[in-house]
Amino acid sequence: MIRYGILGFGLHAVRRLMPGFSQAKRCTVTGLWRRDQRKAQEVLNQYSQFPLRAYDSPEALCSSPDVDAIFVASPDALHLQHVLMALEHRKPVLCEKPMAMNSAECERMLAAAERARVPLGVAQNFRFEPSVNRIREIVAAGTIGKALLARSEFHYYMRQHPRTWITDPGLACGGPVGDVAVHCIDALRYILQDEVTAVFARALHDKDSGAVESAATLLLEFRQGTLADVTVSTRAEYRTPLWITGEGGLVGAEDALTVDHAIALHTRPIGGQISTEHISNDTTYSDQVDAFALHIESGVPFVAPGIEGLRNQQVLDASYRSITGGTREVV
Repeated sequence: MIRYGILGFGLHAVRRLMPGFSQAKRCTVTGLWRRDQRKAQEVLNQYSQFPLRAYDSPEALCSSPDVDAIFVASPDALHLQHVLMALEHRKPVLCEKPMAMNSAECERMLAAAERARVPLGVAQNFRFEPSVNRIREIVAAGTIGKALLARSEFHYYMRQHPRTWITDPGLACGGPVGDVAVHCIDALRYILQDEVTAVFARALHDKDSGAVESAATLLLEFRQGTLADVTVSTRAEYRTPLWITGEGGLVGAEDALTVDHAIALHTRPIGGQISTEHISNDTTYSDQVDAFALHIESGVPFVAPGIEGLRNQQVLDASYRSITGGTREVV
C-alpha cells in the first residue's frame, strides 16, 4: 500500500483526487500540505476516514517517513520547486499537468529524477479513461482507416471560479491553452500514437482573463500526416468533444473526456451502420494513482511517465510562440 502525500491541496484535490483515492485499492493518502494552514486543518476534519496529517511546509511533507510518494498539485509555477524537493528526498513524484511553466523546467525535473533513480510521472489522467483507451483501440485496429483529421475541444466556465490563480501569469503556465489544451494534446498524441511536429495557434483575451488567454484554437500537424484542431475556452459550459475522422469512417463522442457521467462513443464506417458503446470513466482518478503505485511497487510501466509531460510542454511552448508571433512553429 503506497502512502501518498498531496503537495498543494486545493480545489483539484477536493473535487478529483480525494474521491479517486477513496476508490483506490493500492494506495492511500497520509499527508498534505496547503498554503493556507487553517484550510489544511479543515481538510483533516473533512477526510477523517484517511490517516491524514497536515504538514507545515513542503519540506516537512517530502521528508516524512510516513509518506512514500508525492502528488504535486500546487500551482504550475511551483511544480519545479516541489518536484525537485521531493526527488531530493528520493520520493517518487506524480506531478499535475502542465508539468511545468516551460520545457526547460521539465528537462530539469527529468534529469533530477534520473539522478535520484526514482519514478517521475505526469498526471495526464485521461490516459486512464476507458473512453480514450477504446478510441485508441479502434484507431489502432484500422476500423476507420488512416486518421486524416482530429478535433478535440475543452471548455469550462472560469468567471468567479475559486481557482483564482489560473489567471495569474506568475503562477499559471497560461490560460486554457496551458490548463486544458494540454489534455487535448496529450489525448490526441496517445490515441494516434504519434507526435506533433508543428503548431499554428490563435488566442483571444478579455478584461477578466487578464494577462492570459480566455480562448484559443490550435492547428496541430502530426508526423504521420494527421491534422488536428484543438479549441479551448474558459467562457463556456463544460464540454469535451473528441472526434477522429479517417479514410474509412469516424469515431468519437461529444463528451469523450468527461468523468462525470457515462458517455456514448460512436463509431461509423463509411457506408456502414453507426455503432454506439456506453462507457463510464468514473474510476479514472483511482486508476491513475493505483497505476503509479503499482509502478513504484513492481516496476510495471506507467503510461504517463515524465517524458510525456515534456513532450506536451514542447507543444505548449510552440503554441505560445505561435500566438505571440503569428507564425507556424515547429515543435
